[in-house]
Amino acid sequence: MQPQLKFLDRYLTLWIFLAMFLGIALGYLFPSISNITHSLSIGTTNIPLAIGLIIMMYPPLAKVDYSLLPKVFKDKKVIGISLLLNWVVGPILMFLLAVLFLKDEPDYMIGLILIGLARCIAMVLVWNDLAKGNKEYAALLVALNSIFQIFAYSFMVWIFINVLPAKFSLAEFHISVSMKDVTESVLIYLGIPFIAGFLSRHFLIKFKGQYWYNRKFIPKISPLTLYALLLTIVLMFSFKGDQILELPLDVLRVAFPLIIYFILMFFTSFFINKLLKVPYDKNTSISFTATGNNFELAIAVAIAVFGVNSPQAFVGVIGPLVEVPVLILLVRISLKLRKNYIKPFRKT
Repeated sequence: MQPQLKFLDRYLTLWIFLAMFLGIALGYLFPSISNITHSLSIGTTNIPLAIGLIIMMYPPLAKVDYSLLPKVFKDKKVIGISLLLNWVVGPILMFLLAVLFLKDEPDYMIGLILIGLARCIAMVLVWNDLAKGNKEYAALLVALNSIFQIFAYSFMVWIFINVLPAKFSLAEFHISVSMKDVTESVLIYLGIPFIAGFLSRHFLIKFKGQYWYNRKFIPKISPLTLYALLLTIVLMFSFKGDQILELPLDVLRVAFPLIIYFILMFFTSFFINKLLKVPYDKNTSISFTATGNNFELAIAVAIAVFGVNSPQAFVGVIGPLVEVPVLILLVRISLKLRKNYIKPFRKT
């Protein structure tokens, strides 16, 4: 039976648009909402929002089966390709697109770079299943990316935002992000839910069994990511009531390089793997892992470092808005490619 996209995921783009409009309406009707928000903050950290961001990150990390990690290096070619695509090709491609399309908007440019550095650990499992990819390899790659992000994300942000822009004559914008602030954000918004997810899986499977954990517990907590994301978007856009006319154009400016990124990344990954004679099911897992991004992490870091009303956080929100319809299209393309792809590997 062909897997189907769940109702909440299928209409994610619509929910995000509605959350944007609701936030703008609340900000317009109740201008004092910003004062209420600031009253619930300690320093630059808004406590309810911080809790929401941690909850947003928890379900994807609770789904990851870290016991698969010892199997990672058994197929060195496949894992090597995945690491190269995820941590070299993907970040560089997004960086080049950000420079090309948003050089005159450095805040948006930084937001796009933050997305490119946050590798997918959640929706990739959905796209992989829909495109008939290898479930175990997708789970392996998600586990690997989860670990890599904790240790590599801060350093990658420093390289791609503090160092490389100067090489492209962008130093006049004085682009600089505190590695300390990013590291703290990663430890809080990725580290805490990572530990919680790891402990949940370990102890709940131990006491309740794997079937209960995967079939009962995970479906119950999965919607929390979407609910927390939508509440974050409502709060973010409640500050933008005076920018109603500007927002659609800004959405398009950010969406265009994202669409190009998704398409180029998928086809680059897919045909590199095919040339290297990687079977379709593993190719699909690698390609969708390389194509998708961890927008939850990008949004959390952008809010923590730049603020909830920042252009960088705004860019993070546009990510899932664009990802869902484009990745659904790529799933359909992948299934069409599969018909002519699968034959050569039946002989081997």
